[in-house]
Amino acid sequence: MKNIKLPVIFNSISELHRALGLPKPLHPLISLVDYGTITVHTADLEKGMLFNFYKISFKKDFSGRIKYGQSHYDFDEGGLSFVSPGQLITALEGEAKYGGYTLLVHPDFIRSYPLGRNIKNYGFFSYAANEALYLSEKERLVIVGLFKNIEQELGSAIDQLSQDVLVSQVELLLNYSKRYYSRQFITRKEPSGELLARFEELLSDYFGTGKPLINGLPAVEQIAGELKVSAHYLSDMLRSLTGQNTQQHVHAKLIEKAKELLTSGELSVAEIAYQLGFEHPQSFNRLFKRKTALSPLDFRRSLN
Repeated sequence: MKNIKLPVIFNSISELHRALGLPKPLHPLISLVDYGTITVHTADLEKGMLFNFYKISFKKDFSGRIKYGQSHYDFDEGGLSFVSPGQLITALEGEAKYGGYTLLVHPDFIRSYPLGRNIKNYGFFSYAANEALYLSEKERLVIVGLFKNIEQELGSAIDQLSQDVLVSQVELLLNYSKRYYSRQFITRKEPSGELLARFEELLSDYFGTGKPLINGLPAVEQIAGELKVSAHYLSDMLRSLTGQNTQQHVHAKLIEKAKELLTSGELSVAEIAYQLGFEHPQSFNRLFKRKTALSPLDFRRSLN
């Protein structure tokens, strides 16, 4: 029977420090690690690592491959990546080598702050590894500067404002990352434009071939899976390029198809609702009126 390699689970930052051969963290709930200080052999970790804390990493001069879920990512260009508690990361094909920093933040460190509630709104924590943030030289200087500020604060004497300062630095790092991701969606036009075109083609095919009648309305996760990107990444990319997220695009395509069917006059409103994937015609009526300010019947009457 083949042995199943289970991931190494790290419940605390101190556990990860020990595994990497590093001294105890200066603070049990937050730590900044310089990859250049890691000297131990990490082959045992290649079976997989699962962290019960946040991990924000800037990797540069990377050689090796990372497996994230079912995908692989080559960090040759370097980049900023984000891992939230419970996500699995696996290193493959030899021991990966790289420089840079990783910031480790336990949820308890930010729990009593607004960031503890709002961190879920930073969608890039749910992006896949191949959706890392690439930084310009100017952006790298800003991000590395923030890591240095955190490092300096951690090395200073602890006082009653230390946690406030550190939390504000972490939040600033996340806000800059959000800004730079918005820039990346625009400047990396070729991959973003290609993804947008594939997305539009997928929706047109779905609503144009009768699939909603069999499968119901398409879920955001389902669409993202077919496009081989994470749901949060797809919505953020679409919002940056078009001003609408994935769900809004699906509704727009649905309304467009509904108007086409209402114009033909061959089907009743209820039949149109079922054909578009609704279990109840009332749900279709509410959505149509919310989007067009007219009920389906009023829209049909307006054509005459």
